Amino acid sequence: MRSDDSLRPDGADTGVRRTVLPGGLRVVTEHVPGVRSASIGVWVGVGSRDEGPTVAGAAHFLEHLLFKATPTRSALDIAEAMDAVGGELNAFTAKEQTCYYAHVLDEDLPLAVDLVSDVVLNGLCRAADVDVERQVVLEEIAMRDDDPEDLVGDAFLSALFGDHPIGRPVIGSVESIESMHAAQLRSFHLRRYRPDRMVVAVAGNVEHDHTVELVHRAFENRLDPSAEPARRREGRFRPNRAPELERSHRDSEQAHLAFGVRAFGRHEGERRWPLSVLNTVVGGGLSSRLFQRIREERGLAYSVYSSVDTFADTGAFSVYIGCQPENLGQVASLARGVLEEVAADGITDAECARAKGSLRGGLVLGLEDSASRMNRIGRSELSYGNHRSVSDTLARIDAVTTDEVSAIAKTLLSRPYAASVAGPYRRTRELPAAVRRLVSN
Repeated sequence: MRSDDSLRPDGADTGVRRTVLPGGLRVVTEHVPGVRSASIGVWVGVGSRDEGPTVAGAAHFLEHLLFKATPTRSALDIAEAMDAVGGELNAFTAKEQTCYYAHVLDEDLPLAVDLVSDVVLNGLCRAADVDVERQVVLEEIAMRDDDPEDLVGDAFLSALFGDHPIGRPVIGSVESIESMHAAQLRSFHLRRYRPDRMVVAVAGNVEHDHTVELVHRAFENRLDPSAEPARRREGRFRPNRAPELERSHRDSEQAHLAFGVRAFGRHEGERRWPLSVLNTVVGGGLSSRLFQRIREERGLAYSVYSSVDTFADTGAFSVYIGCQPENLGQVASLARGVLEEVAADGITDAECARAKGSLRGGLVLGLEDSASRMNRIGRSELSYGNHRSVSDTLARIDAVTTDEVSAIAKTLLSRPYAASVAGPYRRTRELPAAVRRLVSN
């Protein structure tokens, strides 16, 4: 067992403590003064990026399945144990990680650690449960298909990254889910869910050494110091096709458009902060250029924003707009004009200052509870292996200059666009010319 409180490269105190247990399991904690809650997350460095095309959606399917039963608990036992203490138990799957988490009173942390660990380590992949949960996942896919905003988001990443695992929906497809069987999911679980690929993050009214004892007890049978470390994801993303245009026909009252470019991976640290500022200026708030240009000045859309997705070795910068079908061409032209304008001329000092203030406020206000703190330290440990203090992060945001953001904009926003559209268009040629030109030019 090894403790290491110097979690930043410069060794400065972040308030986060780490212990590495035998076999490579990392335990990170953060004491949050003034709260009576505790949040635990078991983070697994496995997501939809780790799937082959024949098992697309396996990580998400498995996340559902593990809650159905363990050797000592039924699904009802798991639910009743958490309900009895008024806690929350859930999970989520992303492209490169899966997290199983619980939020409880501080006095119930032992139960939460035991329950979440039991699900993650010992969840059974019984054939009968697979058949039941298959229907639940198919319903979730249908629900996604009924939400055009979610649908164009998934389709945009497919248009941008092609048949690369990053481009495939986390949830999988109807075909892959219908064909998946229990043996495949059991194999995925056994091969991928290894302690050296896991982080246990705990935040709230907690004490580090006590938390480590609880985790050690829960994982004791899996902590093999002689185990070979799991192979880490290395190299750089290599696209297998140029960005494309994807269309989904829906008999809807609105047209939904997402378009954007490939961006930077999370390890390109010096670009991370200027990119966050750029995103805020372009479409991150009520004063952003997209919101002002399209909604406030012309009233052409209710929802318009930009966003950033960041993966290990690549990323995406995208714009989303929902509007009346007859306005889609004008909206696409206006949005593209905003990006081209920022790429050519950069941003102003006033925009930079306002965006940094927005990011600072959002960061601090978003860390007011133990669950958000747990998410922060879990993601940081799994993705970077070190932690910045809140003060240090605020200082890094403050240090971003207008010139840095303008340089990022010039590099990023001149790249080829991918786009996806959902709406009453049965053929690509029915789309407005301005939409088709997003990808053809």
